[in-house]
Amino acid sequence: MPEKGKPGMPSAELAKSKRNAPVFVVGSARSGTTLLYDTLLSSGGFALYLGESNIFNFLAPRFGDLSVPKNRQKMLDVWLNSRLYRVCGLDRQKIEHDVNQRCRNAGDFLRIVMDELASQQGAHRWASNAPEEILHLRQIKETIPEALIIHMIRDGRDVSVSLSQKRYIRPFPWKKRESPEGAALYWEWIVRKGREAAAWLGRDYIEVRFEELVTEPRSVFRRLSDFLDHDLNYERIHQNPVGTVARPNTSFRSRSDFNPLARWKNQLTSEQLARIEALVGDTLTELGYELGTSRPASSSKLNLACDRFIYRQFFEAKLQWKKNWILHLLRPELTSREVDAAVIVDDLAPSRGFTLQNGMTAAPGLPSSASPAPAAESAPSGN
Repeated sequence: MPEKGKPGMPSAELAKSKRNAPVFVVGSARSGTTLLYDTLLSSGGFALYLGESNIFNFLAPRFGDLSVPKNRQKMLDVWLNSRLYRVCGLDRQKIEHDVNQRCRNAGDFLRIVMDELASQQGAHRWASNAPEEILHLRQIKETIPEALIIHMIRDGRDVSVSLSQKRYIRPFPWKKRESPEGAALYWEWIVRKGREAAAWLGRDYIEVRFEELVTEPRSVFRRLSDFLDHDLNYERIHQNPVGTVARPNTSFRSRSDFNPLARWKNQLTSEQLARIEALVGDTLTELGYELGTSRPASSSKLNLACDRFIYRQFFEAKLQWKKNWILHLLRPELTSREVDAAVIVDDLAPSRGFTLQNGMTAAPGLPSSASPAPAAESAPSGN
């Protein structure tokens, strides 16, 4: 039976399409998206780009309709003068020519850049790591129809602790930083956005639990190998570690004093835990996470319902603000300096080389697996 959305495609052609399809690793920030992304790169066959693309979520929305030459050129100028370009090591004139000739939307732009990177490196596919692009899955699939989506999910209590500590979420104007409770509601909002998309993404969507990736990586690799039609060989990944996979304290090489699981047990007060589980306990349970308390939160059901409603409307309003090009006319133009301050890339990459598995030497701008640069799990998004 032909795959949904690809009627009449022969099975051999479908298999080839899947084997070369771009992969998007998405999910809530602090859910392990970078660890999984770097695992894919370590497996071989993927173009090596140690950074978050941030095209759909951050860059493209600031420039409106990219089929308009003026908008396209403005975005290209900002990108070419940012760390996002400097880390890739591609020929500036060729990228500029190709974008001006073939780019009409965010998907075109990302495909042009990453296809060229894959071609330069002798890779047969590429992946994108930008967690909050989970909010733009419909646009991704409309502009890159063959894209495969991996949704990383982590225990919302651990995510809430990390998000509040990192100050990832831009809080209400009257707050200096978001609380773990507010961060938990953000996690739930993101997770539900991804799971809602699963209904129409069909077989192009898969979920991976961070906890399973850490404790049973071989099982996860087998499942992803089938989904991606790509050999995620455990031994090869450890022989050619990239980015976070190469770190001494990576979740795959845990020290005795390093445990990324269930940190919330030591970092949330009993009151915070009770309130978080009152707010997002249904989602935690639905995902298979065992609750840590059975006692009700001190807040009334009405107060909890109000908090859920207010936060969800707040997150939705900011998302619509990002997508509304008319509202963007009221904002100052995005600069390369702002991009540099917001994105995460390996800035040491241009000074290093990388030998690909086929013996070819990659173009300048690629990381050395022997000396990975520190990177966080996600870049600040302003959400």
